[in-house]
Amino acid sequence: MATSSRLIKKYPNRRLYDTQTSAYITLADVKQLVLENEDFRVVDAKSDEDLTRSILLQIILEEEASGAPLFTSQMLSQIIRFYGHAMQGMMGAYLEKSMGAFVDIQNTFQEQSKAFYDGKNLPTSPELWAQFMQVQTPMMQGMMSHYIDQSKNLFVQMQEQMQQQARSVFQNFPFPGAGAPPGGPGGGTGPGEGGKK
Repeated sequence: MATSSRLIKKYPNRRLYDTQTSAYITLADVKQLVLENEDFRVVDAKSDEDLTRSILLQIILEEEASGAPLFTSQMLSQIIRFYGHAMQGMMGAYLEKSMGAFVDIQNTFQEQSKAFYDGKNLPTSPELWAQFMQVQTPMMQGMMSHYIDQSKNLFVQMQEQMQQQARSVFQNFPFPGAGAPPGGPGGGTGPGEGGKK
């Protein structure tokens, strides 16, 4: 039997009410639900409008303002430029797939590393893991660079395919200047043949 999403209601006074625990919660509590991979939905208590994305964006905004931002100003500017752009849908899908690939790499890496350390009965405290990850950061960056290069090549190939398809679709359409130039044999005025003033 499939379990339904945990329902959180947002009231006009901006308070969030968790229907599962029958208690008011904070944005920090919602962040904790995200960290615990809890499936939830935030709705407006009055209109039943889905506010989940809005709440998640608030959490991201707080995290970005906390002093350890994930996004640079340049990256945010580039994302903003894609709103209303013809490639907006493709950009969203690309970011989502890239994030999914990064999470897969991270999970695989953590599982392999944990098996290695746990087997030797070494402590696995957060501090030790932080030190370990600092040492492994160059390798992770190398893996991500390789993934990005592959992704870039695929994107270029896709763009070339789209251009070829566009050419094949539009090659049968008559475009001005595609055939005989205007002013050819029997055809109107060429340079210097316009009416005299």
